[in-house]
Amino acid sequence: MPKKQNSPANEAKTAARPVVKPFRFGFLVHDVSRMRRTLFDDVMRSRGVTRSQWSVLATLSRVGADGMMQVDISRHMDVGKVTIGGLIDRLEAAGYVERRLDAEDRRARRVFITDQGYEVIAEMQKAGSKLNKSILAGVSPEHQRITEETLALVKANIRDMLQGD
Repeated sequence: MPKKQNSPANEAKTAARPVVKPFRFGFLVHDVSRMRRTLFDDVMRSRGVTRSQWSVLATLSRVGADGMMQVDISRHMDVGKVTIGGLIDRLEAAGYVERRLDAEDRRARRVFITDQGYEVIAEMQKAGSKLNKSILAGVSPEHQRITEETLALVKANIRDMLQGD
């Protein structure tokens, strides 16, 4: 039986369709990150801290040693200023952070972690360590090192690309 030939119109439609590539890096990074956040969120929820709140505390603990302006927190987390304001209000009401006048600009306020906030961060670190141990079961230390180095390089490349815009 002779092979049926496609018309030029059908060939154009077929050629325009994207083909799923076997390289799934972006999907895997996204899925692993999302699933890990979900697990961590479950652990922290039992301690009365929401995902958004622990994200703010984590951001402050990593980059806010001298406190941070709310606008800088929102930029760093890629979240709106109004959203951050409400989160800071709730964290402050819970005693995890405090707003203080900026030493150089009396009109501005910086957000600092309180002792109680550092206690929550210590719990977060403990929970994260335990979670990572389970998540990384069966992954050799060498593969963990390679993965971390690779992701750090990818992050730096992305940062360079974003700064080039």
